[in-house]
Amino acid sequence: MAQEFLGAGWRFPVSLDRANAVALSRYEDSVRESVLAILGTEKGERVMRAEFGCDIHRLVFAENNMATAGLAAHYVEQALVRWEPRIEMLRVQAARDDERDEVLLVEIEYRVIATNNIFNLVYPFYLTEGAGR
Repeated sequence: MAQEFLGAGWRFPVSLDRANAVALSRYEDSVRESVLAILGTEKGERVMRAEFGCDIHRLVFAENNMATAGLAAHYVEQALVRWEPRIEMLRVQAARDDERDEVLLVEIEYRVIATNNIFNLVYPFYLTEGAGR
């Protein structure tokens, strides 16, 4: 019953299923895709909802150091608390990727409130425009 509260919607990114219909994302997968959409959207990018998104994109071209990592973690937590009411933030931290100087790894741990399940997500943020995409 709690999963129904989480809902269902178009899969992100939009794709087709085997029957050539719009693929759907359900329940906790929908929450995960929402988290990724929030983090991947720069504020001002959506015309009708200019405040939607995450300020982490301000850090493009920033030096990959502890100060940048701290700001990234702050921006991610701030955005997810504001835009994803189905989760409770448990932990957000960011650190430099030891193998790629231009990548900041943001580790996110959250609890889906309706099911009480805990999830971890590592979001790679590229500090150089267009890298890794």
